[in-house]
Amino acid sequence: MYDPKQKVLVTGGAGFTGSHLIQRLIADGYEVRSLVRDPRKLPENGEQQVEVVVGDIRDPETCVQAVAGCDTIYHIAASFRSGRASAEELTETNADGTRNMLDAAEQAGVRRFVHCSTIGVLGHIESPPASEETPYNPCDDYQYSKMLGEKIVLDYARSGRVPATVVRPASIYGEGDLRLLKLFKSIKNGMFVMIGTGEPHFHMVHVDDLATGFMLAAASEHAVGEVYIIAGEHSISLNELTCLIAEEVGSFAPRLRVPYAPVYALSAAVEDVCKLVNIDPPLYRRRVDFFHHNRSFEIDKAREHLGFVPRVSVEAGVRRTAHWYLEQGLL
Repeated sequence: MYDPKQKVLVTGGAGFTGSHLIQRLIADGYEVRSLVRDPRKLPENGEQQVEVVVGDIRDPETCVQAVAGCDTIYHIAASFRSGRASAEELTETNADGTRNMLDAAEQAGVRRFVHCSTIGVLGHIESPPASEETPYNPCDDYQYSKMLGEKIVLDYARSGRVPATVVRPASIYGEGDLRLLKLFKSIKNGMFVMIGTGEPHFHMVHVDDLATGFMLAAASEHAVGEVYIIAGEHSISLNELTCLIAEEVGSFAPRLRVPYAPVYALSAAVEDVCKLVNIDPPLYRRRVDFFHHNRSFEIDKAREHLGFVPRVSVEAGVRRTAHWYLEQGLL
C-alpha cells in the first residue's frame, strides 16, 4: 500500500495552485519538495515547511535534481499567457519543460506523475458541455503549448515510460487568486462593462477542490494514461457570475454593455501594435474572448473513476474569494 509519508515533488510551488496543493499535502502528512524559480514568492514560512529546489524546468539537470528520491510528482509549473510571451517561449516551458520533467521521472522510476493541463486546450465549446472526448481546439499560443505538453505526457504514459495522468482544471479561483481581482474590483467600483450578451457560460473550480482532484488522480491505479476534467458542480453564465460577485462585494448588478465584434477588432489591433514595441497591451484578444467563448464541462469521468465530488459551490467559492480580497484590502 502507498505510504503517504514518502516524498512528493510539486513544480511551480510558489504559484497560486502549487502553493495551495503544498499546504494540503503537508496537512495530510506528506513530505514535500518544491521546484521553484523564485523562492521569495513562496508563502510565508513556506521554505521552513518545504524542501526547496531553485531552478527551471527548461533545464534538464535541474529536473533530475528535483525529482531524485521523490515518489510522486505534481507537475504544476507552466508559463502563463502574457502579451509579450512568444509562441516559442510558451512552448519551451509548457511542452519542452514538461518533457524534461518526464525524462527525469522516467530515470528516477517515480510511482506517479500528475500533470496539470487546462480545459483551455478545448478552446471555445460549440456544443456544451464538453468532456474528455471533445477534440482539441486551442485558440491561442498558450492553449496550443499546453496541448503539446498534454500530448507529450499521454505519449509517455501510454507507451509505458512514465505512469502519468493528465488533469484538466476548469478556471481556477479561490483565496489567494489574483487573476479574477480585476473583475471583482471593476464590479465593486461600478466600472464593469459586459462585452456581448453575457450568456456564454464560464466553468470554475475552487483551488481546494482542485487539490483534491490532483491527489485522487495520484492515488488511483486506474488513472495512468487517462485525462480527467476537474471542475465545479456546474458552469454559470457571465450574467449570473457578475450578479453573484456584485452581491458579495456590496455593489449593483452590472448594466453597461457593448457589442463583442468591434471590441474584439480593437483588441487585436492593440495587441499587435504593442508586441511590435515590446510592451504589455492594455487589451488582449483573450480578454475579450472571455466574454464570447462558452466553457462548460462534464465531470462524470472524474466522478466515476476517481470518486471526485466538488465540495465548494460557485456561490460559496465566490463569497470566500470576495471576503479574502476585502480582508487583504484589495477591493
